[in-house]
Amino acid sequence: MAILGQFVKDVLSQPAVLVGLIALVGLTVQRKPVGDIITGTAKAVLGFVILGAGANTLVSSLDKLSPLLEAGFGVRGVVPNNEAIVAIAQSTLGSETALIMVFGLIANLIIARLTPLKYVFLTGHHTFFMAALLSAVLGTVGLKGAALVLVGSFVLGVLMVVMPAMADAYMSRVTGGQAIALGHFGTLGYWLAGFIGSRVGRAEDSIEQYRLPSSLSFFRDSLVATAVVMLAVFVIAVLAAGNKAVELAGDQSVWAFALMQALTFTAGVAIILQGVRLIISEIVPAFQGISARIVPEARPALDCPVTFPYAPTAVLVGFIASFVGGILAMLGLAAIGLPVIVPGLVPHFFVGGTAGVFGNATGGRWGCVVGAFANGILITVGAALLLPTLGDLGFANTTFGDSDFQWVGILIGGAGKVFGHSPGTLAGAVIVFFGLLLGLSAVVKRRRGAVSSTGMAG
Repeated sequence: MAILGQFVKDVLSQPAVLVGLIALVGLTVQRKPVGDIITGTAKAVLGFVILGAGANTLVSSLDKLSPLLEAGFGVRGVVPNNEAIVAIAQSTLGSETALIMVFGLIANLIIARLTPLKYVFLTGHHTFFMAALLSAVLGTVGLKGAALVLVGSFVLGVLMVVMPAMADAYMSRVTGGQAIALGHFGTLGYWLAGFIGSRVGRAEDSIEQYRLPSSLSFFRDSLVATAVVMLAVFVIAVLAAGNKAVELAGDQSVWAFALMQALTFTAGVAIILQGVRLIISEIVPAFQGISARIVPEARPALDCPVTFPYAPTAVLVGFIASFVGGILAMLGLAAIGLPVIVPGLVPHFFVGGTAGVFGNATGGRWGCVVGAFANGILITVGAALLLPTLGDLGFANTTFGDSDFQWVGILIGGAGKVFGHSPGTLAGAVIVFFGLLLGLSAVVKRRRGAVSSTGMAG
């Protein structure tokens, strides 16, 4: 028992070691060469170490921004960034996150095998992020231990097939019928953009007929764009904060302080991204070979940038429209006394850009602009409503920036308020809801497939 206890303490309580062990097992099962097994395991462990270093860098910048916003505007400002909130969560929820991710991947394969939802979710970092969100909100509403991991794994597995199925309502219009699916947890915003586009414009009036000026080309590099926008945010905060900015800057001028904090924030994002890439590059391949055997008819559900080549101009216009929507929503939140969500470049670029592609596919230029604008409002208001469900993480000055993290967190938080007196009842309610969601999605998918087959036969 002493040896077992030490093993649990040294392995299962250490996310870096646990993920490394998972990579080791996955690569060994696939009979990879010894050199590849050692390399993959080491990279997975290093990824978690790098993730923590990036989190510390980014948090140091956010800790400077919050008092500036409070002093200048009398409000608390939160910058949505998935990488940041996940990295912070790992200090207390790392083991739960890792276990939910692993068992969620297995649940994805089982559900895809047994239902018409033949999707294998290959966007590993979003799997990781959703696992972190689930570990946080399920823990906040009262679940812990094995119950937390089992419920979280089931919910994650369901989401990994249901959300690609939801995106498929418009994905074929985006890709021209290619057999790929979208695996990204901003799907509610993409679906909304596609729906709005179909109501406000015509697909024939594509925004790809128009071209943006070359002066906006820097938006294509998300790190450069992040640095520019965060510099603007810090400059505005410094101007508004007055003496508080001078106090925080210390020996520096306030303008050098603003510049360095913006660059520090961006450097933290870059470090975290590198850590996540290392983790995912070794975990996901361990499941790809297995999925090919378990789900022979599977469709790969890929990251949102897979849509970018189909409408590159829509990506940039969608980003700008989503960002404008975020700014207006931020002002509205401040006016009614809710936490102020400062528009983050990362979610608005990737999610807003993809929303622009979906809106353009169904409604041309007007669909692109209005659909992405609606997405910007959605992810800003959603971020504000999500904060209370995150427990202690709600005070971290950052939060999840994409719509599916938000609605899932808000929903589970609401279930906690209703059933929180009984953890068993709460777990059952969450399982029943997501089970019903899975069943409904399977029925819709089967009917959609039947209609498509009838059309082809006709």
